[in-house]
Parts: sequence; structure tokens; C-alpha cells
Amino acid sequence: MDVWYQCEIPYPHVPQDVLDRAPSVRASLPNRYCDPKVAADLFEECIDEFLLCDERGLNVVAIEHHAGINSLLAANPMLVGILARQTRKARILSLGTLVTLRPDPVRIAEEYATADVISRGRLEIGFVKSGGSESASSNVSMVDNGERYWEAIDLISRALTSHDGPFSWEGKHFTHRHVNIWPPAFQRPLPRMWSATGDASTSADVGRRGMVHTLVLRGPEGTRAAFAANRRARVEAGLPPSTTELFSYAALVAVGETEEEGLRLGEKLLWFLNTSMKSAPQFNKFLPGVAPPQAAPMIYRTKPRVSTSAESQQAASTMKPSVGGALIGMTPEKAVAQGILFAGTPDSVYRQIMDLYDFVGGYGHLVMIGRSGFMTHGETEKSISLFAREVLPRLKEIVPVQAGFNQ
Repeated sequence: MDVWYQCEIPYPHVPQDVLDRAPSVRASLPNRYCDPKVAADLFEECIDEFLLCDERGLNVVAIEHHAGINSLLAANPMLVGILARQTRKARILSLGTLVTLRPDPVRIAEEYATADVISRGRLEIGFVKSGGSESASSNVSMVDNGERYWEAIDLISRALTSHDGPFSWEGKHFTHRHVNIWPPAFQRPLPRMWSATGDASTSADVGRRGMVHTLVLRGPEGTRAAFAANRRARVEAGLPPSTTELFSYAALVAVGETEEEGLRLGEKLLWFLNTSMKSAPQFNKFLPGVAPPQAAPMIYRTKPRVSTSAESQQAASTMKPSVGGALIGMTPEKAVAQGILFAGTPDSVYRQIMDLYDFVGGYGHLVMIGRSGFMTHGETEKSISLFAREVLPRLKEIVPVQAGFNQ
């Protein structure tokens, strides 16, 4: 099993009374509350932590979010470029540039190809559907979000694998008359591609396309269902069964010398859920395109009536779960029980990882979200080092097998 370290570089230094009064800490919180000098210190510390991972045998992940305290990484390609030059061994996963927010997928392909060349072939490319607050911040409609997502991925893939001169692209959402990127990607045929999603429909698409399927903070039940949809889609398409190399799980991870230390650090990590998830209704449930039209009556009611009609049940089943809202208010113990936090001693963390592994049918990648909130640089480096020394070697012994429940 490969392990990938992730830090979203959050900004927790906003007065609590401001956070309490604000209807949303994403998209609309004024940036006067962000001190650039403090932000510079955070970037320096977190990049140093990525470099420590490179030394300790961990891979690294660069993410992207916009206009919120949950992350200062609004420009994913900048961090990817830094890591491509400064790391030496680690593979670099961009998870990722939010392709549905960007008007030009070809420019994204150029950024990825350049980073792959700088890193000499250590880049992996991940795609994530943009959320409501990010779509609002970027003035992008959510109505055709899924269509634009897959078309952008197809165009990026074509641009990265085309080496025989210009081609044209006449799509539904993107039109390019002349595509011919320089430099091409270092890897051939192209860097491995990932997709982060939990809904059944997109999970099936990921399975048919053979991308690495990653679930972020979904817990055992949601992850099991999404991975099953992925595997089922491959069988129905007549494709070979998936191996565990095509599945990934992302969770908060805190390792201490004692159970108490690990849980204390885990509680700090939960700032990401308990504070930075706060989002106003206009950025989630009321934003057009977030839910299908048939689900609108249920969303707009303050307290929707429980209905047993087939139409209402079908509408409810097509709604994407609000992961953030469901996770706010977590305690460390509850988060561990729900499989979104692995915390404690190295032995405890290893057992928690493997319990989820067995329950969901296996996965070959763990994305370790290792710093958030007020967790200090020293605490983070200690947790990384403990994990790398006492947990990682055991995970490296887990070889790829056929995914599912018969391995």
C-alpha cells in the first residue's frame, strides 16, 4: 500500500467571534482576516513538512480550494511546481486542479505536462468536482458540472497523449481548433489519473475508465458502496476485475507515542470538520445544480415530511450526500469509530486502517491528511515521523490483489 501525505494549509487564525457570526467561512468571509505574514509562515512550515515526507518515504498530495479558511491553496499548479522541483523521491499527486472551474482544459494539460517534466515523471493527476461555494466564487454553474468534468478530463488526456502534431477539439463545452502542447509529459503514455467521488454514478464512470478511485472522509459504509459501484460497472462493461491499486481512501491521521497523544492530535485535526466546513445555504443546498430538480421540494422545506411515495424516495436517492454538514461536531472518539480519523499509537492506527481495508474490499492507497487547524509544525513533524517509522513499513507489505471480498 502506498501512502500520500496531504495538508490543505488551512488558516485557523480568525477570531472565534467572527467565525460564530459569519453565516459561512467559505466563499464570503472577507480576506481582511487573513494576515499575509501569517500565511507566509504557514506555507513555509507546510512545504517543509512535504519535504520531510519526501525524506521519510511518503508520497505527497497537492489539493485546491477557493476563498475559505479551510485552505490557502487556491492555485494548485504553483504548489505542484514547487514540489516537483524540491522533492527528489516522492510521487506527487495533484488532487487536484478543479477542472470545472477553469475555462481552458488545454492550459491545465500544459501545467501538468510541465510539472511532470520538472519532476522527471513523478506526477499523478487527480480530478475533483468543484463544490458549491467554489462554483459560486468562480461564477460557474453547477447545472452541467458533471458533463464539463468528464469532457475536461477527456480533453486533458488527449492533449497529454497526442504527439503527432495539432488536433482539434469540438466538444459540447470546450472548443479548441489547435491543440499541440509543448513540452509533452515526461511519462508515456501519460501520468496515472485519479478521481475523487462518492456518488454511485460517477463511481461507475471511474471504474469503467480505469482511474484510481479515491474517497475522502466517507467512512466505511459510503466507501464500501462507492467501491462496489465501481467494481460492478467494470464487470458490466466486460472489463477485467479491478485490483486494489485502483482504490484509495483519504482520512485524517494522527500518530502519537500514546493513545492519549494521538487522540489529542486527532482532536486538533477535527478543526477541519468542526470549524472550516461552515457554509451558507446559498452555497450548498440552494445553489442551482447541486441537487436534481425532483429533489427541490424536499430541500426547500424546513422540515420535510417523511414520504413513502416512489417519486419522493427516488428523488431522495439521487441527492448527493452533504458530507460536510453531517460531519460537523465530531469528537475524536466518534470520528475514529466512523472511519474518518485514524488516531492513537502506531499499532492502533495500523489496526484502524486495516479494519477499513477489510470492510470496503481493499484499497492500495492511503491519503493521510496530517495537519489541520491549530496543530503545530512540531506536532505535525512528530506524527509524520512516527507514522513513517512504525506504520508505513507494515502498509508497504500489503501487495495488490483483486479488489472485493474474496481476496
